[in-house]
Parts: sequence; C-alpha cells; structure tokens
Amino acid sequence: MVANFDYFTYKGNDDFYNDNPLPGDDYYYNPILPGWYSDPSVCTNGKDYFLVTSTFSYFPGVPIFHSTDMLNWKQIGNVLNRAEQLPLEGQRVTRGIFAPAISYNPHNETYYMITTNMQGGNFLVKTQDPFGDWSDPIWLPDVHGIDPSLFFDDNGKAYIVNNDEPDGGSTYEGHRAIRGIEYDVENDKTIGESIMLVNGGVDLSEKPIWIEGPHMYKFNGSYYLMCAEGGTSVNHREVIFKSDSSFGKYTPWDKNPILTQKHLNPIRELPITCAGHADIIQKDNGQWWSVFLACRPIDNKFENLGRETFMMPVRWSRDGFPYMTKKDELVPRIIRMEGVKRDSSGTFGNFEKNDDFNSTELGMEWLTIRGNAAGLYNLKENPGFLTLKCADVAANELKVPAFVGRRLQHHKFESTTKMYFQPCSETASAGMLLMKNEQHQYLMVVEKINEQKVASVKMVTDTTVDVINSEAIEAADEPVQLKITSNGTDFSFYYALDDDEWKLLADKVDASYLSTARAGGFTGTTIGMYASGKNFEFNQ
Repeated sequence: MVANFDYFTYKGNDDFYNDNPLPGDDYYYNPILPGWYSDPSVCTNGKDYFLVTSTFSYFPGVPIFHSTDMLNWKQIGNVLNRAEQLPLEGQRVTRGIFAPAISYNPHNETYYMITTNMQGGNFLVKTQDPFGDWSDPIWLPDVHGIDPSLFFDDNGKAYIVNNDEPDGGSTYEGHRAIRGIEYDVENDKTIGESIMLVNGGVDLSEKPIWIEGPHMYKFNGSYYLMCAEGGTSVNHREVIFKSDSSFGKYTPWDKNPILTQKHLNPIRELPITCAGHADIIQKDNGQWWSVFLACRPIDNKFENLGRETFMMPVRWSRDGFPYMTKKDELVPRIIRMEGVKRDSSGTFGNFEKNDDFNSTELGMEWLTIRGNAAGLYNLKENPGFLTLKCADVAANELKVPAFVGRRLQHHKFESTTKMYFQPCSETASAGMLLMKNEQHQYLMVVEKINEQKVASVKMVTDTTVDVINSEAIEAADEPVQLKITSNGTDFSFYYALDDDEWKLLADKVDASYLSTARAGGFTGTTIGMYASGKNFEFNQ
C-alpha cells in the first residue's frame, strides 16, 4: 500500500520580516541560515568559503554550504551522504552527529570534516573537492568525548582539540575539559597522548559547565582556543583563551565572554537567546566574521525552529583578543556587509519553497531519519509524485520510518500537500507529520476507521496517541489536500477534497509541545510527508 504526494509547499510569513524590510542590497537578516542549522563551522581556501552544521540522527548528514562572499550561501550537498559514512540505527533523533567542524589544509589542499557520532565515537572524512563526495570515515579511537576540531599549523603540523573528561575525572556535574592531541596528516592517525589544555572553563572556582565546541587558531604568532561554555540553553556563551604555543598554558581573556546574551533582560523585545558555539574566519578583504548558533524564542518562552546559524562581524581588542559582543550589546537582526550584494540564492526573510516532485532525486532540503529510507520512497515509478510506502514502522520507533521532511524556518508558516491514498486496513495511514522527537509529534493523516475513510489530527506522546479531532471524508475516492499553518504559538490543521474550500479540522493546537522548552533535545521541528502500515506501539 502506498501514498502518492503530488506536491509539497512551504511558505514563511514572519512579522519581523514584513515589518522590517532590508534597507539595501548589502544588508542581510540574522539568522543567516534560518531554522534548525546548529553548531556552525566555517573554513576558507582563500577565495571560497564552506560552512557545515549538525544533523544528529537525520539523513543525509552535515549539510555543506558554499559562498564566495560570506553573505550569499548556497547548499551544495551533504558531507555524509552514504550509509557507510553515517551509521544511525537505533539512535534517537537527538543523538547521532554532533558539532561537525570543517577545516582546510593548505599544505595538501585537502578539506577535512571532523565530528562525533554518538553511536561510534569521533571520526573525520576528507576530500579535495568539497562539491563532490567525501571519504569514508577515518575513526579516531584515541579521541574521546565530543566536539573535535582540526587545526593545521603553518609549520605543517596538525592538532585535534575536543571536549572530554578532565585529568583525574569530573568533580561536579558538567565539569569538562578541552584536550588536545597531535594528528599525523600523512598517515591519518593521532600521535602521542591527549593533553588537557583547559580545565572546566574560564574560572574553575565558579564551577563552569560544559566547556565544548573548541576551535584552535593562530594569529600573529599566538595560539587561541575559542570554546562554548554554560550549556546550550540561555546561559550559553563563547569564551577565549590565549597561549604562546599550541599545547602550552592557555590563559583566559579577562573580559570573557566574547559572545553571550545570557545576562540581558528576559522580557526584552525580539530576544535572541542561547548564543554561542562559534567559529571565526578572516575574509579575503581582511575583515573578520563569526558564525554561531542562537535561538529566536517567542516572548522569550519557546520556539519550534531550534538553534539557528547567525553571523556577525568580529572586533579585536587592543590586547589582541577577538570578540562579538560586550556588556549589554545585542546580537543584531539586520547587519550590513559593505561591498557585497545580496542575491536571490539565499533564504532571506519570508520565502516560499515548492516541490512538484518532477525530479528523480529529492532536493537538498529534504531529510529522512536514521537512514536514506531506500525502498520506502520513490520518485521514479510514478513520475511527478513522491510515492511513500506504508512501511511496518511507526514514527515513534527507533527505526527508519517512511517520512520525508524539511526544517521549519519561520514562526509563522503555511505548508500544503495533495495526496492520493486509499487505506485498505485500519492500521494504515498517510499524511503530514510535525516531528520534534519520538515522543513529541503531531500527525494529520488519512486513515480507515469503522470502514470509513477519515481525516484525523493526532498528538503523539511517550505513552499514547491522542486523537485531537477526526472527520469522515465524504468523497472517499478523491485526492485529499492537507494544510498546516502556524502563528508561532499554535498550529491549525485543514483538509480539502480536490479543489474545494479548506475545512478546519483542528485549531489552536499548542505549538509549544514540539519546542525544546517542552521536549528537550538539540534539534528543531521538521515537517513533511509520512506513511505507515502499523499502529503506534509503546513500551509499558
């Protein structure tokens, strides 16, 4: 049994963009990558810029974006696009791939992406053509913890820095260290022992938590370690340390943090929160820029967009430290990058994306979960349609479901599809799915109940599937159009037969149920098409 989807539309309509048009073609909106694009890392070969972000247990893994000016970014592929690169079986949505870091080694003209798979440990992949395929994983058994990053020194040596246990073990919850180990580029293996470079964070006496996301740099003969600290929620911040040698004593800047919004008034207008996990880079014109993650909560309460990629200029202090914000400075929502013109390739402001499935391959915005879903979707057998098989998998299982989704990128949005589906059993269903994780989902599906074809809206919890509303479909043989809208705080669900008027199926459905504030985790919400041949099951 299959469901055929004729098209899928996504349209953003956020008030901020409507009320604040960009004043010129050299301005851009923050976030530069809206929606769940967390843990950004950036590198350059001197003329091209490449940026990657986390994907956790979604497939393909680690989207890679390209730019020639740091303003206009276009996705060119995914670093981890093969099953052998990305073992995700049995992992929850919020596990999988953590914090990829991309680096360019000018000595061998090779690009490296190093990251953590929470199931297998730390590994790297490499290529000399970032527009093409990357290597199979090179596992790093002597690099433990999470968030590894590679640094290539000007003398040809290479180092990995990462989050791990401090010497002697942790003495309090969240006590971590930044460690370093040399890397042999020729033989693709580590050399020697891991050395602790930072214990706990800026001030160990204050018991700082979750020092992570390290990047090593070298400027004017000095080495710098830039790290995130304080956890990924509202206390998130970016800090920096300096040393005379790669593995020498790292001293924190006395004006840390170099980026944070944690101390600002929580009821401020249009808040940006959770800012941190940054990377910095120098453009070919000498300007310095940073990319980092942050959130856009509604009224400082919640959002469904996850942690997004922001970008802003870097300044340098008189004593030689980079920083993005100081004191009560806000992360700006609109920024000017002089000398660069914004083009139409980026996702600036309110935009609309429509897919009519006339291609034989999915577009780069589409994701599946825990694998490539081979055999569960098809674009070739029925040209012009995405065909989903009603697999024997429900969306709350730690398996590969028949789900093809994309990130939410706006608080206010409208998404529609047209589906041809005839359920032949009472366990089969197909339609649209809003996915946060295994225990937090909303479904709008067509199914069969008491021999009738019905449209239903359901809420998936950790123990039940609760029906919010269900209505019989009068013309059972006709295709069904489905629509989900959001005003940021609530969802509304509609259906229509063929080209008839929309019928409201469920209104004012609490959007916070899918937020990180309620559901936890590290991803944003995804929306897409779903089919299943079985009922949800729960472990008692």
